[in-house]
Amino acid sequence: MKKEQSRPVHYFIAIIAVAAGVLFDQWTKLLVLTHLKGHDSYIVIKNVFELEYLENRGAAFGMLQGKQFFFIFCVALIAFFSIYFYRTVPMTKHFLPLRICAVFILAGAFGNMIDRVIRHYVVDFFYFSLIDFPIFNVADIYVTVSAFGLIILLLFYYKEEDLEQIFHNRKGK
Repeated sequence: MKKEQSRPVHYFIAIIAVAAGVLFDQWTKLLVLTHLKGHDSYIVIKNVFELEYLENRGAAFGMLQGKQFFFIFCVALIAFFSIYFYRTVPMTKHFLPLRICAVFILAGAFGNMIDRVIRHYVVDFFYFSLIDFPIFNVADIYVTVSAFGLIILLLFYYKEEDLEQIFHNRKGK
């Protein structure tokens, strides 16, 4: 079995990565608030992709409008499980993709939570008009891509022994 690397160093790097992800998400939303709010959408590729300001008071695709407490509770649960998961995953290169997924899920959850707490809505702005896909933002990309990556990793990359190693490593050595 490969030797684990220092957990405190990995925790520090993860915290910096989550903070950088949240800052990037918030910066893009600030740009949208500054340049798109109150204006027509900005067409990037005609009939394909545009930047359009939207205040989303719900979850994905506008579901659960106005349920801010529910969303904050969900982010707290995501944070708890991500941190627990991060603590139990061995600190070897083999498990790096899982740790990266946890970092991006946290960054996305916190990015949208900041909007919900400060503005009482989430700023969305990416719109694929070609397929009339719901408008989304950078934090949504973090969560969606990471969740999809996590599913692919668990189904096709990691073996049963790897998962046993994670779930039997409860002490977070």
